[in-house]
Amino acid sequence: MIIAGVILLIAGIAITYAPWLISWFGRLPGDIRFEGKKTFVFVPITSMLIVSIILTLVINFFSK
Repeated sequence: MIIAGVILLIAGIAITYAPWLISWFGRLPGDIRFEGKKTFVFVPITSMLIVSIILTLVINFFSK
């Protein structure tokens, strides 16, 4: 729990003080955006696949 908290703290600081680190999120090819007059739909398919792959690699690295 402490390690997860430290990781979240570091991620929050990085997003706050270096927004260019995460500016790619949600703007990749394959991310679906639909904006109507009163409707906004956002489905980050490609971004979530990349996050899933990265998390899988990190978890497998630390579990061995």
